[in-house]
Amino acid sequence: MLKENLHKVEENISKICRNTGRNRSEIRLIAVSKTHTVEEIKEVINAGVLDFGENKAQELSVKSQQLKEPVFWHFIGHLQTNKVKYIIEPAEYIHSVDSTKLAEEINKRAKSINKIQKILLEINTSDEESKFGLTEEKDILNVAEFCSKCENVELTGLMTMAPYTDDKKIIRECFIKLRNIKDSLNQKGFNLKELSMGMTNDYEIAIEEGATMIRVGTAIFGERDYSKSWKDL
Repeated sequence: MLKENLHKVEENISKICRNTGRNRSEIRLIAVSKTHTVEEIKEVINAGVLDFGENKAQELSVKSQQLKEPVFWHFIGHLQTNKVKYIIEPAEYIHSVDSTKLAEEINKRAKSINKIQKILLEINTSDEESKFGLTEEKDILNVAEFCSKCENVELTGLMTMAPYTDDKKIIRECFIKLRNIKDSLNQKGFNLKELSMGMTNDYEIAIEEGATMIRVGTAIFGERDYSKSWKDL
C-alpha cells in the first residue's frame, strides 16, 4: 500500500512539474515519518525514497540508530536548544531555526563533532500566533547574518507552513511570501537555494511557487495514529 501511495504522489509531482515547466530533479520529496515505524520507513525506502522528516528529537535519534539503511534525516519540528544534542549527528538538515540562540547551539554542537550542519530558517508567513518562526524582516535578517558568521552552520534556505485551510489563495500567498523573502536575502548577498514548503494538502501549490523541498506524510504513510506518539526527551 505504501508503494502505491508513493507512486501516486510521484505521478502528481511529475504532472505539476510538466505543467509549470520545472524539472522533477529540482524537488526533494521528504517523507514525513513521525509516529510511523521503522518497518514502514523501510518499505518506503525500498520504494525509492531516501529523505525522511521527523518533528521530535527523541524519535529522530532512536529511529536513526535503529535504521541501518543510509538515509537523509530532516528535523522539521520546533527545536529547543537543549534538544540539539540528540539530533546533531543524524540530521542532514534542520528546517526550524528561528533564533540566534538556537543557531549558536547548533553551531557549537556541530563543531564538537567536526560537522557542517545544514539549516533552514523557519518563517511564519501566515502571522498565526500558534505557529513558530520568524515574522519581522529585521529579525529574519539578523538571524541570517548571525548564521553566516557561524563556522559550522550552512544556511541553505527557508521553511514555512501554510495555514490549514481550503482557501488556496491564502496558501499561495504564504508560499509567494517565502519565495520573496528568499529573493530579498539573496539580493543582500546570501546564497539561499532551498524553499521547504508544502505538505500533503498543499504541496501542489508549493511546487508551483518554487518549492525545492516538500514534506509529505499522510499521502504516503496514511493517517497517523497519535496514540503511538513519542514522548520527547
